[in-house]
Amino acid sequence: MITRAELAVDPVEAAKLLLGSVLAADSPQGTVHTRIVEVEAYRGGDDPASHCYRGRTPRNDVMFGPAGHLYVYFVYGMHFCANVVTLTDGVPGAVLLRAGEVVSGVDLARTRRPAARNDADLAKGPAKLTSALGLDRGHDGADLTDPTSPVRLLAGDRVPPEAIRVGPRVGVAVAMDIPWRFWIDGSTSVSAYRRGGKRTPATR
Repeated sequence: MITRAELAVDPVEAAKLLLGSVLAADSPQGTVHTRIVEVEAYRGGDDPASHCYRGRTPRNDVMFGPAGHLYVYFVYGMHFCANVVTLTDGVPGAVLLRAGEVVSGVDLARTRRPAARNDADLAKGPAKLTSALGLDRGHDGADLTDPTSPVRLLAGDRVPPEAIRVGPRVGVAVAMDIPWRFWIDGSTSVSAYRRGGKRTPATR
């Protein structure tokens, strides 16, 4: 398991730590394990692309800590996105889980993602990832560091710095060029880059 103390750091540092980790999600149908291959860091009051930029609300409350909890939000009336909360209690920050490789429970993930072209596409993007794992707003606030939680964050093989690529965040309407997106070089499950600028709401 990745510990709360390891996640109680700046989102940029937590983002790199999360690459290669495995998110496990239980359901009555079974468990899906997904290796995280792409993430984005978001801070709070000093990050205009963050959901917390304008302060605390019922929607973003989980982002204010403590670290190690799951922040799930509904976007564009269609999709769920999942974030790992970082920093300390009362100080907002999170890492968006952008893409993963399904390493266990592939058959279950396929039933949830029938439109996937292949297994590499099952969790290739934040909405696809939550769909493959079966995550929704009911999982908001789940403690990822608790071994008994239905959603758990497991330590995987650490990704060496030379295998981590860095670039601007995807699809945000502000702070578009901040290089806080990180991905594992060579993974076929990394999502396509799409520059933002047209949509006005902050994305997390």
